[in-house]
Amino acid sequence: MSRTLEISGLNMKKWKITGVVATVVIILSIPFYLLKHKYITPSSYGVQAKPAAIFVGTRKCMDCHQKEYDKWRDSHHDHAMEVADDNTVLGDFDNAVFENHGVTSRFYQKDGRFFVHTQGSNGKMDDFEVTHTFGWYPLQQYLVPFPGGRLQCLPLAWDIKEKKWYHLYPKEPLSPNDWLYWTNAGQNWNGMCAECHSTDLRKNYDLKSDVYQTTWSDIDVGCEACHGPGSRHVEWAEMPDMARPQVENYELVVKTSGINSRKLVELCAPCHARRAALGDYTHAEPDFLDSMLPSLLDENLYFTDGQILEEVYVYGSFTQSKMYHRDVRCNDCHDVHNIKLIKKGNDLCLQCHRANEYDTKAHHFHKNIGEKGEPIRSLKGDVLFDVGTGAECVQCHMPGRTYMGIDYRPDHSFRLPRPDLSIRIGTPDACKRCHMDKTSQWSDKTITEWYGPGRRRHYGSIIDGGRKRRPDIRKDLIRLAGDPLYPVIVRATAISLLTAYPGEDTFQTIKLALMDDEALIRRTAVERITPTNQKMLTELIAPLLYDPVKAVRIEAARRLAEEPSWRPDPDQEKVFKAVLKEFVASMEYSADFAFGRYNLGNLYVALNRPEEAIRNYLAAIKIDGLFYPAKVNLAMFYNKRGENDKAEELLREVVKAHPELHETSYSLGLLLAEMKKYDSAVVYLKKAAKGMPEHARVYYNLGLLLQYLKRDAEAEDALLTALKIEPDSMDYLYALGDFYLKRGKFQKAKGIALQMVAKHPDKPIGKELLGIIEKL
Repeated sequence: MSRTLEISGLNMKKWKITGVVATVVIILSIPFYLLKHKYITPSSYGVQAKPAAIFVGTRKCMDCHQKEYDKWRDSHHDHAMEVADDNTVLGDFDNAVFENHGVTSRFYQKDGRFFVHTQGSNGKMDDFEVTHTFGWYPLQQYLVPFPGGRLQCLPLAWDIKEKKWYHLYPKEPLSPNDWLYWTNAGQNWNGMCAECHSTDLRKNYDLKSDVYQTTWSDIDVGCEACHGPGSRHVEWAEMPDMARPQVENYELVVKTSGINSRKLVELCAPCHARRAALGDYTHAEPDFLDSMLPSLLDENLYFTDGQILEEVYVYGSFTQSKMYHRDVRCNDCHDVHNIKLIKKGNDLCLQCHRANEYDTKAHHFHKNIGEKGEPIRSLKGDVLFDVGTGAECVQCHMPGRTYMGIDYRPDHSFRLPRPDLSIRIGTPDACKRCHMDKTSQWSDKTITEWYGPGRRRHYGSIIDGGRKRRPDIRKDLIRLAGDPLYPVIVRATAISLLTAYPGEDTFQTIKLALMDDEALIRRTAVERITPTNQKMLTELIAPLLYDPVKAVRIEAARRLAEEPSWRPDPDQEKVFKAVLKEFVASMEYSADFAFGRYNLGNLYVALNRPEEAIRNYLAAIKIDGLFYPAKVNLAMFYNKRGENDKAEELLREVVKAHPELHETSYSLGLLLAEMKKYDSAVVYLKKAAKGMPEHARVYYNLGLLLQYLKRDAEAEDALLTALKIEPDSMDYLYALGDFYLKRGKFQKAKGIALQMVAKHPDKPIGKELLGIIEKL
């Protein structure tokens, strides 16, 4: 099976080119191959199929693998989640009191059980039993059971080092209606945390009853979390030595040795990545994107140069690194069984990097441990960094951030310090982690003195320009998206940013990405491509229904479902329905998240199933009242149905909560104009125009509305602005010419009419307007 999949991967580019060039050939040949590969089992050839492996638990491994088991015991994975008892609970439950934002919580024991008296779902004080611990170091969290099979994470955690309680969100109190409030979905164990803290986790969420029946085989991260279900391996191992047959991979489902670095990193990625789950992780998926969709370098997750901003769990950082691209893997630094580093200090890095070149003052320019000097202290006088800390490789090349209040996590992109980027695009300056009293200008000057003035251009400058929609960055984004020497996550991010730059050049770039060997790039291209006509869209995307990677093909099905003009032939329709069913199943798996219900709502709008669409949009809003995309799309759907009062209410909520969403202000302005609330419409159209000064259509519509309200000076100014942004637009030329003509400003009208004739000689309207003016 694995051999066949490897061959499939090697032929990917040829297969995809065939798909785009000759869709008919795809329809006739690819489905037969894929269906045969997927559905024909060994029993079809008269060979009895092996029973599926099942999970047997970590203790089954101990007898034969005692050394590995002993390493694993007391590791972070061992303590990932446990039943609360005197041995596992590290926090102080001896009537300890903790006060935060005027709320006094008390931790106590009763009859050998653990309780906390604190604010509940309605904001009122109540008593809650703690049934499970979550994590081990540097903090421990606690889980409280709620109706519907839910376990919720308390916002009060135990600081292991300081031995004290603290609040995970100390800056300001959260409203009980906030998604992040501890009794709501943002702190729900079943959906947010469970799959990476237990083995063989089955979420089992039922969206109709809104109930979880979550199960696991091991409560913690045991052997089978990485090796897969072990029943067949155990059965084979328990045979007498001479009776054991020759089998592949010792009858283990997952191969963990003799694999390349990418495969090994992707063994860790299902948990150590910021991603969306497409279903329960079964360990049988051939590709990482068959079960997960990793996040790109999104603005709310990463700085523009790819450094970590929010919790992104290593994978997205590491895949940007030179180490990853030179086949360094997780277990080159970490013991896979206890997760500890295999060497201390710089010795870890010196496994590969020459000590006489890199572990010297001529390279790092800092004092070594044992040399005289003053440590770096806080304003209170506490030692933050001892003398010699600056000589450690990780201090400069793995600057990190603190999450959950006290959990410092190094950035695994292993980058060179670039204070010049910090100055230009506002990214973190590694030097200032220690030298807090200095500026990035000082850092840049110092590095120039040490290493010289040369600086390679970094993709962070391009991503920064793309996020800001700078016109001059267009060609750089196109180059970045198509250059295979850059990390896949960077290229995919560039493709996602290109949608803000419509045109033939960007279209061709994204079209080519549909044929890329990398599934993440293909999937991003499917999501982002915007051809000039719908026929071209369906011709380009339909072959992707046959993509061997789930994340790609279900996105293709989603895009095609939104195209009512698409008319598949019977074979295509059969595949389309099967893949769309996969998409629906993936979204229903995540229906406890707002984005899952939102995507289902969008799908049912496209499929003309209005009641289901509304139900899912409302469910998304109920899950997370701050998830504005659901409100905006529901408002648009209400408007389409003529329920404008409901649409107005939703859009006003979004604009009030997010004044920076200028496109929503624009939508609200247009809606209010449609409802004949003209004065209010002007207010929101002006807000939109101010926030989107490059959008000519906003000024155009504002100008037309002001003209209707006889606010001529403002109308003229708005129409002139629209024309200045797009001087060749016939719509804007005609609107301004008509405006001048109706107000008797014939010379100005004539000037506009002459422009219409010169710029659009094939369109008679300019000549007609000129003829009318000349007769006056």
